Amino acid sequence: MPRTLVAGACLIGLVVLAALVSFLWTPHDPEHVDATVRLLGPTGEHPLGTDKFGRDIASQLMVGARTTLYVGVVAVGVAALLGTPLGILAGMSDNWLGELVMRVNDLVLAFPALLLAIMLGAVYGASTLTAMIAIGIATVPSFARIARSGTLRVMSTEYVLAARAAGRSRWWIAVRHVFPNISGLLLVQTSVSFAIAVLAEAALSFLGFGTRPPTPSWGRMLQESQELLAVDARLALVPGAAIALAVLGFNLLGDGLRDRFDPRLEARR
Repeated sequence: MPRTLVAGACLIGLVVLAALVSFLWTPHDPEHVDATVRLLGPTGEHPLGTDKFGRDIASQLMVGARTTLYVGVVAVGVAALLGTPLGILAGMSDNWLGELVMRVNDLVLAFPALLLAIMLGAVYGASTLTAMIAIGIATVPSFARIARSGTLRVMSTEYVLAARAAGRSRWWIAVRHVFPNISGLLLVQTSVSFAIAVLAEAALSFLGFGTRPPTPSWGRMLQESQELLAVDARLALVPGAAIALAVLGFNLLGDGLRDRFDPRLEARR
């Protein structure tokens, strides 16, 4: 098993564990404001200290992991459910339909995700749902391109030609041959897109277009700490390190999955 796969799984496991534990226990109420203990350093009662409002940083970090994973799962899930069928359709179409799908896909890909999030936030209000929709729509083109590329390769194989010669429908070929053979590529893209979603959610929350207070979010923890960087850099380092480790974990997982599912890379080792 590739070492990058193991390392990535371990890092992601820590984030998932923190999110799961937060449902059952946190050191303190992450939304509780106590001005008497504001800007405390790490203590036995507050392992990572407190922020400028007196909230426990460790508790916010744990619940923020839950928010980050929630946005990532929904956004990437929406992108995969929309982008994969579109990519398969484009790859299996020999007429203008496939070309039309990919040109629309290129148009969406060229549209900045951050601008889309700002537009949705202005119309519907900044929220976790807005962040999920914006990230999901922005990620659809990546899944569509990967799915189309894999579909074109599968459609040129002899077993697909034999299936077409036997009179099998395009739907049957897509389900029986295309999707199983491109699932490895999609799994790698899912991991990479999850890393992008983590960064996007943090950026949107930092700018005020993501998760709204008082719900904890790593991006908003960064935003609230920027005015105190000269006083206590720990307030920014803690959520920044959490974001970095989560993104690193998903990228390492994606590299490991690529090594695992790419036979050419497997043969070189």
